[in-house]
Amino acid sequence: MSVARLSNEDANQEPKRARLEIQPILRFSDEDKIETIQPHNDALVVTLKIRGYDVKRVMVDQGNGVEIMYPNLYKGFNLKLEDLTPYSSPLVSFDEKVVIPKGQIRLPIQTGLEIVEVDFIVVDAYSPYTTIVDRP
Repeated sequence: MSVARLSNEDANQEPKRARLEIQPILRFSDEDKIETIQPHNDALVVTLKIRGYDVKRVMVDQGNGVEIMYPNLYKGFNLKLEDLTPYSSPLVSFDEKVVIPKGQIRLPIQTGLEIVEVDFIVVDAYSPYTTIVDRP
């Protein structure tokens, strides 16, 4: 049997810890469901970091075909029409009106540690949300 001795230098070092990569997951427990009516179809509204800013009132719509940006957010980013690339396909709004987009722009969205480039279709229409995104 051999015995290893630590030098004073080794004894003063912190033990190395394993690196764990934490992947945040959005989920709800049974406790979260207390005082809610199930099943429900309430909108999931979150805050996302878009273009380096915390953007509130972001609606997550998994059935949405495109990411939509409304005028308040567009103006808040100090974007101009020259910043947009053309987008010629009309969209249908929630109230079933045809909306002609102003254009589209690619912006970074940060979800946890990951940053993803997303193409937003800019529309000039009223919405209580600043933007609508598919699952981030």
